[in-house]
Amino acid sequence: MKPTVHDIAREAGVSLSTVDRVLNGRADVRPKNAERVKAAVRKLGYVRDTNAANLAKKRRYNFVFVLPEGPSSFVDTVAAAVREAADAQVTDRADVEVRYVNAADPHAIVKCLKSLDLGQLDGVAIMVPETPQVRDAVAHIKSAGAYVVSLVSDLPNSRCDHFIGIDNFSAGQTAGALLGKFLRNETGSILVTTNSMVARDSIERRYGLDEILSRDYPGLTALPTIEFHDDAKRIHETLERAISEHPELRAIYSMGSGNTAMLDALRDHAGDKNLVVVAHDLTSVTRQALVDGGVDAIIVQNVGHLARSALRVLRAKCDDIEIYEAQEQIRIEIVMRENLY
Repeated sequence: MKPTVHDIAREAGVSLSTVDRVLNGRADVRPKNAERVKAAVRKLGYVRDTNAANLAKKRRYNFVFVLPEGPSSFVDTVAAAVREAADAQVTDRADVEVRYVNAADPHAIVKCLKSLDLGQLDGVAIMVPETPQVRDAVAHIKSAGAYVVSLVSDLPNSRCDHFIGIDNFSAGQTAGALLGKFLRNETGSILVTTNSMVARDSIERRYGLDEILSRDYPGLTALPTIEFHDDAKRIHETLERAISEHPELRAIYSMGSGNTAMLDALRDHAGDKNLVVVAHDLTSVTRQALVDGGVDAIIVQNVGHLARSALRVLRAKCDDIEIYEAQEQIRIEIVMRENLY
């Protein structure tokens, strides 16, 4: 039988109102009595039903997800997953809003974050690059008592409360291992593309890629990373030039968003050159490319898990309860045409 607040009150020798104040984190309790209650909680193994408590108090969570605007099928899948997860959290009384921002403009990001109603906000999940301006904005939100989690791309210097996403260094290592195995015993170069190297996920993936290639596949050389900043023309010109200037080119590694433009350019310029292609994130575009043979492998993070994890972590922070790290670990998956789901 589960212990109740009545059991805690009897064990601690205090009133029910004192137990309630301690469990709700109120300061108007004598330190000696508060310690008695906490000792009783530990002894009895009491676990508070925060959902029931929030329902009784008619509390609602107010969460905002700040995502990059622009042509990204991955961001579209993340936004859809957030809305789906929010709809499934009706019993947890959460209001969830999705906002879009120009992630390439730090000032636009700050303007968006500072426009949030901090008097009503409980938490925010942000998927933007880290800059000094963003760090200051995160500090401002936290100083108002709201919680901040970084999503997909970490903000390690911004004192966020949690990071929701895969280990991007390991993801880059995984890409390097895949390319090395696909190109076993071959020598040549690999074209590396991403939308922006300001994003932490791209930086970490590049480091992971370089480590594996230098350690295990020294015959393969990764070319300097090409950033195309949502510019389809730029990626077309880059790929055309890389194919003409690097006859030893063997593969392409697409580290971030922008797979649509990259795949279009590849179809236009690769000709009969049989390039191995490894990309990130399973979207309608990359799924079709797997089916058509335009991509050999996709490194995936489950967007449904991302969205649900962000909501769970934000709620746990608000309720001051433990986060179950194993449940919130976003795992790296490898999808090929043969195991496409």
